[in-house]
Amino acid sequence: MTRTDDDTRADTVDTAPAAQAGESGESGKPGESGASGKPGASGKPGGSGGGPAAVRLGAIGWARWFWRTLTSMRTALILLFLFALAAVPGSLLPQRGVEPADVAQYFRDNPTYAEWLDRLWLFDVFRAPWFAAIYLLLFVSLIGCIVPRTGVYLRELRRRPPAAPRNLGRLPQHASYDSEAGPEQALARSAEWLRARRFRVATGDGWVSAEKGYLRETGNLLFHVALVGLLVAVGVGSLYGYRGNVLLIEGTGFANTVAAYDRYIPGSQVSAESLEPFSFQLDDFQASYIAAGERRGQVLDYSAKLRVSDSPGAPERDYELKVNEPLDVNGTMTYLIGHGYAPTFKVVDGKGNVAYDGPVACLAENIQTYASECTIKVSNAQPEQLGLSIRFLPSTVPLQDGSYVSVFPGALNPTAQIRAFAGDLGLADGIPQSVYLFDQERLKKMKPLVMKAAPLEVGQSMELPGGHGTVTFTGVKEWASLQIAYDPGRLAALVAAVGAVLGIVLSLTLRRRRIWVRAEQGEGGGSVVQVGGLTRTEGGAGGFAEEFADIVKALSGATASGVKDAR
Repeated sequence: MTRTDDDTRADTVDTAPAAQAGESGESGKPGESGASGKPGASGKPGGSGGGPAAVRLGAIGWARWFWRTLTSMRTALILLFLFALAAVPGSLLPQRGVEPADVAQYFRDNPTYAEWLDRLWLFDVFRAPWFAAIYLLLFVSLIGCIVPRTGVYLRELRRRPPAAPRNLGRLPQHASYDSEAGPEQALARSAEWLRARRFRVATGDGWVSAEKGYLRETGNLLFHVALVGLLVAVGVGSLYGYRGNVLLIEGTGFANTVAAYDRYIPGSQVSAESLEPFSFQLDDFQASYIAAGERRGQVLDYSAKLRVSDSPGAPERDYELKVNEPLDVNGTMTYLIGHGYAPTFKVVDGKGNVAYDGPVACLAENIQTYASECTIKVSNAQPEQLGLSIRFLPSTVPLQDGSYVSVFPGALNPTAQIRAFAGDLGLADGIPQSVYLFDQERLKKMKPLVMKAAPLEVGQSMELPGGHGTVTFTGVKEWASLQIAYDPGRLAALVAAVGAVLGIVLSLTLRRRRIWVRAEQGEGGGSVVQVGGLTRTEGGAGGFAEEFADIVKALSGATASGVKDAR
């Protein structure tokens, strides 16, 4: 980092003549750089009246220019802004690692648009190559800023405050007063008062120099070091952590193994053996909603009742999982991220055999009323395979046109509308299929059995035509979508975030300033004391003026009657 104009002005107050002399532009030295500031620009050799002439920098010169540009504070701020901007799509669009079902729904609703977004990695923002490039460039830029800046800061800490300028009246803040004490005594009392206020003080022949506000630069460095620590913590978490998603229906369980995940994203240094060996079962899921008023249907609370075993053979313990209260098993966190309905059905095929009996998870098509869709693929039905497309309505109300809708997310009057198809489901083709929805092209090849029917209430059955069997709506369960994540850099990231906030508070609330005091023998005895002040913080002159006036007032009292109690 380069020093500011205030730094230069503070150290060399009487530099106007030298600056004026340098304005002529006559260097007298061959090959000096011109004023363009661009790589490859150089003064014309000999200084014989010609303009700047371009010269080749070569590979080393361009590498130096690139490094200086990359490690400048302006570049670091731009990269930090881009880093924050790049994370925005990860909040606005569903991400595969967190909401795979929502990503699938997005593709169904906007297939062309979703395809282009996927090409840009906007459904996997935090794994995108362009996001990694910004991350790495920001990391290198911050390191390049911090290392030299830390060296400058340490040298500043060891350096004594500079000697007082000859003419304090030329400083932005200055004042003078008469003191009854002699010059040496006035200076000694001034130095003692400034030390009591935690100024760094240096003395010389007829002057006192004091400086304060180094914590501002400490805060600045702390902020940048904390940013680096945050990036390192995120990197460690990506390498040695993992996360996965699983959907559990009431009455089912989960064991923390790779095979049990619906979606599993490990870090490059994670193996199957490194997973924490815990398990749990979802006994009950409850969602409560506002029942009346303008906010009718809004969620009040989600709660999942778990029975947890921290390790194989360990006794089970009860745990109530909520949105902001994750389950923690030795650093592996389980979060509640979604829920829905899982109606239960019993399918008897045309041969009289029970071909399916159990729940099926439905995806909400309307988040306000939780009207949902789900699919049952009965591959072992006889004489033909069966496909059931189900529309589940938690609180069913009939409309005048003969259709049905759900008016409330709670299961007050649950019904199921069923469409049935017979034929080859294509499960033996080796082509992956969604467990939630049918392939529309596949449905066109199947024989429709029931395309429109009255919704079934719990306990009611529907006879399939052509001797294909019956379907019975047997009950309603709920499912919970969980994310299991292990992030070894989580605590370090928290500490770094706290450090960054502390650093930015210090750098914004403190200002670095210098006070100089000179004392000369007065004509009628005593001394004439001159005080000058300078703030080394951009834009801090306004607030410093009031502080400087208070310092002068206190010093005038101290030199007259000794040092007062410091506050």
